[in-house]
Amino acid sequence: MGRPVMLYLVCAILAFWSSGSLVTAEDAYRYYTWTVTYGTASPLGFSQQVILINGQFPGPKLDLVTNDNVILNLINKLDQPFLLTWNGIKQRKNSWQDGVLGTNCPVPPNSNYTYKFQAKDQIGSYTYFPSTLLHRTAGAFGALNIWQRSVISIPYPKPVGDFTLLIGDWYKYNHKVLQQRLDAGKNLPFPDGVVINGQAHPSFGGDQGKTYMFRISNVGFKTSLNFRIQNHKLKLVEVEGSHVIQNTYDSLDVHVGQSATVLVTFDQPPKDYYIVASTRFTEQVLTATAVLHYTNSRTAVSGPLPAGPAPKDVQWSLNQAKTLRWNLTANAARPNPQGSFHYGKISVTKRFVLANSAPLINGKQRFAVNGVSYVNPDTPLKLADHFNIPGVFGLNSIESSPSGVSPHYGVSVLSTSLHDFIEIVFQNNERSLQSWHLDGYDFWVVGYGAGQWTQASRATYNLEDALTRHTAQVYPNSWTAILVSLDNQGIWNLRSAIWEKQYLGQQVYLRVYTPTRSLANEYDIPTNVLLCGKAVGKHP
Repeated sequence: MGRPVMLYLVCAILAFWSSGSLVTAEDAYRYYTWTVTYGTASPLGFSQQVILINGQFPGPKLDLVTNDNVILNLINKLDQPFLLTWNGIKQRKNSWQDGVLGTNCPVPPNSNYTYKFQAKDQIGSYTYFPSTLLHRTAGAFGALNIWQRSVISIPYPKPVGDFTLLIGDWYKYNHKVLQQRLDAGKNLPFPDGVVINGQAHPSFGGDQGKTYMFRISNVGFKTSLNFRIQNHKLKLVEVEGSHVIQNTYDSLDVHVGQSATVLVTFDQPPKDYYIVASTRFTEQVLTATAVLHYTNSRTAVSGPLPAGPAPKDVQWSLNQAKTLRWNLTANAARPNPQGSFHYGKISVTKRFVLANSAPLINGKQRFAVNGVSYVNPDTPLKLADHFNIPGVFGLNSIESSPSGVSPHYGVSVLSTSLHDFIEIVFQNNERSLQSWHLDGYDFWVVGYGAGQWTQASRATYNLEDALTRHTAQVYPNSWTAILVSLDNQGIWNLRSAIWEKQYLGQQVYLRVYTPTRSLANEYDIPTNVLLCGKAVGKHP
């Protein structure tokens, strides 16, 4: 072979490997060390004990880019075991990092655990929070925002800035006192207030004529909230990772565990305006306020607070929920339209009707699903499944629909297969609003209805442009239907996002199984896995 030909081949090979269209750089790695401690703060204007992360309340904001790899070392300096869960992160092939008691052993006091996960194929506003005991009522929650990669377009002009607003109800009581009350079989009292970013009256500022992004997440314990800004419109652009039809609202209902992203244009006369979060569907209305400050303002906030919907107007909330639709022409985290996956044309392989209830068991208040009130075993289900440990859970531990069984304790696991396409109906027979979350997935919210769900209810489903999200509300004495594509192997928590109900048994686990072990379906057990219960002494 002559020298010119050899030189040509070398140049061609170098050009091939350097071509950005053929080979891309490895996705970024982001390293964090978080130390969890007790501290003091004044969310409602008086000092009380809270849970801090790196001395912060709320915890540090995680700003990531789609496909970033997160290596996060969590150091627990509390006097109780502790876990964080990543609310809305899909954890592709990686339920080992889910951070709930069905998948992970909690981090003991004065110990640490390193989470390793990827923000795979997601864009949007999410949160994290503690999943152990009632730590959520003391803090340790925070924002987790995922931005699009540079090659991905978004269906709105880039805002000049963004704000994160973590809104939620709050108790003046220590989390251990609240836990003792639930353990004694009593309901929790009504919350003592509402906070925004852990404060009573924070401020957010910007320039007149500019448009800003507001990321709103309900990180509270049990109460739906309505969010609004005095004299300003809210243009909804994203809900829990899905770009939506960009309707404009005067106010938005955000239920427990849910997130929404809006654009707000500072298009009013230069002064200060109220930002309001107030409770919904409650006898007493609790309100938190913040200030929207124009940088050229010379006038302090004034006037009455902007009015929201009537506190108990369920129909108003339902009507708004039905306006939330998928933007089928927008790009997703990867450069393809969101609507390219035609969920409405896929045959359902399994169906579940899950009815919540609030029974007394052995004289104590509990909450249940299809008559089973979940109790966490000492051994996480994920470890029991991996090591084939008997006696931890059974696959026939809960009926696929309510059958009138007497309420009882149990370890509820729904058996499904990888690549099933399932329908879940949440049947709410109680007078309070419910909120349901599924870890590891998003799902299509295809229907809402009053009363009892029947087979005929499917005729009302939206099979064209239903919104995908990870947390769905179920209105009092009503039902909500979702469709889920089970493309993520593992054991995943399906729970009430209302933590009082979750703690007292209103949760199940979804076992998404295939007999073939493959890295294409699920990652191997982590080498740093924590072992507890019957898994102690096992080798990863």
